[in-house]
Amino acid sequence: MSRYTIALVVNNQSGVLSKIAGLFTRRGYNIDSLSVGTLDSELLSRMTIVFNGDESTLEQVKKQLNKLIDVIKVIDLSSNISISRELVLIKVDTNSNNKRDIIDIVDTFRAKIISYNKKSIIIELTGDKAKIDAFTSVLSSYGVKELTRTGSVGLIR
Repeated sequence: MSRYTIALVVNNQSGVLSKIAGLFTRRGYNIDSLSVGTLDSELLSRMTIVFNGDESTLEQVKKQLNKLIDVIKVIDLSSNISISRELVLIKVDTNSNNKRDIIDIVDTFRAKIISYNKKSIIIELTGDKAKIDAFTSVLSSYGVKELTRTGSVGLIR
């Protein structure tokens, strides 16, 4: 099984997300990540969907999506000529003993501290899935209080 990323340009109206999610559900495909945002005109939205499957699954998904009236364009971002990123926000427990270590980890990963107090730090990091996974793994030993992660977004180079 491979991991595939596709981007869709769709009409920005109610029910479109439901139709697209339903297409995946009816065929038994699981969506690993889904991000949606409006484009400049606000009449259109861009969806980025990450899912697992084989080459035939990818082709079937693209064909079925192209049949939907509200789908304007399907873009395959799975190739290595595209760039994908995620965003994670992590709240980590801090104290006088571990604060310096956490700041060093933040610097190593080129993350950013966006809020802090005596008991916790909130950190922001943008990167590919592997970088985000590594960062959250390293910080887990310090007591992650809360974590939120966006879905993947991407562009062709």
